[in-house]
Amino acid sequence: MEAASVGEGGTTPGERVLQASIALDGEGTVIARGRHLAADFLARVQADHGLPVSQRAVDLTQLVVSELVTNARKYAPGPVLLNLRIAGDTVEVVVWDSDPVLPVARAADAGRVGQHGLEIVMAVCQDFEAQREPVGKRITVRIALLDDPGGAISGRRPL
Repeated sequence: MEAASVGEGGTTPGERVLQASIALDGEGTVIARGRHLAADFLARVQADHGLPVSQRAVDLTQLVVSELVTNARKYAPGPVLLNLRIAGDTVEVVVWDSDPVLPVARAADAGRVGQHGLEIVMAVCQDFEAQREPVGKRITVRIALLDDPGGAISGRRPL
């Protein structure tokens, strides 16, 4: 069962909010569908609304969607909700699932095979937030729409 929408509309008159949402079920194609929604959404943001979006932002957004949806499907029963929204000079990727357990990045371990998804997401985003909801949890990640002139992959300068 899939309900995808793309639209604009804010909470106050004159406010423009660009967003796309999709409910992903347990099918094996959920990750690919999420990635396609992300790429299509950012292409429309650029083509229809004239906002600059770097290819790096598109690639990183697809990577983040892939990792977060994979984790949600792996650890939570039921549907996954994916919302993409333009917030200033970033794209917000919001993933909701039914498991209330908040993710925790594991300590770096070069010998560990797999389970590096959250570390990858945190390395490439400008901001990461995990919060419990009345049912489940919501993960919000922000990714810069434009490349950092200093070359930082996350769009922010290293400290």
